[in-house]
Amino acid sequence: MKFFYIFLAIILFTFQGCTTKEANPEINQQQIKTDTMTSNTLTINTPDDQKKENQTEEFEEEFNAEFEEEFSEQETKTTSDPLSGYNRWMTSFNDTFILYALNPISEAYATIIPQPLRLGLSNAVDNIQFPIRFANNLLQGKFQNSSDELGRFMINSTVGLAGLIDVATDHMTTPIPAHDEDFGQTLGYYGVGSGFHVVLPFIGPSNIRDIVGITVDAYLYPLVHTKGLENYKIPKNLGQTIGIYSVHMINKTSLHLGEYENLREDAVDLYPFFRDIYEQKRNSDIAE
Repeated sequence: MKFFYIFLAIILFTFQGCTTKEANPEINQQQIKTDTMTSNTLTINTPDDQKKENQTEEFEEEFNAEFEEEFSEQETKTTSDPLSGYNRWMTSFNDTFILYALNPISEAYATIIPQPLRLGLSNAVDNIQFPIRFANNLLQGKFQNSSDELGRFMINSTVGLAGLIDVATDHMTTPIPAHDEDFGQTLGYYGVGSGFHVVLPFIGPSNIRDIVGITVDAYLYPLVHTKGLENYKIPKNLGQTIGIYSVHMINKTSLHLGEYENLREDAVDLYPFFRDIYEQKRNSDIAE
């Protein structure tokens, strides 16, 4: 009987093995079919996927090229500043001067001098700068602008009481617009580069091109003393020129109190902030 059970167990074990072997081919066939379908699916999708991958790669290459080009241009502009050490120090000096000297004096000045008088003085100084605007508009071939400047000067110098009242802008049915131009803008108009940035004491941001422009314009400006041209200038020496410029700076600041403080609040780093604002504005002025 014991042998019978052993024999029966062997038969059952053998039968189970055969059954497993018969099941495996079906599983293998299903696996083969699945692999074949997957392979076909991959084969069908491969061209589209490859096309998308190629388009993605091309886009990334174009984007990287444009980014590198733009970054290199910005880096070139940023590093073209050989006087950065001096400029930073002078920016800090000017900032201290404005906050602790110019602004307090201008505030006191504003409490003493009524605003209409301060506006009149500002208009008169602007009117007397006519030769600079007129000449540089002519040099740039802007003849209509030159004509406007001539008309403004004649009207404001007569009806406007030597320029104290800006009649051409504020009291005419059709106002005559002003066209601010200087020799620095004229040089830029003809393609002269700005050169490296320079911060001037008490004046502020400038560059090599504009320093040349200031020097040339000084010969046309009646409020700047120039040797050999004393008969055509109001100040007769350098001291008088400094005195006139100081009063003009105080008067101008008194009409714009608080604006400098509001502007500098947006600056993370004061020097590059003012440098970039200045250069962008000058480029915009030249492009007009």
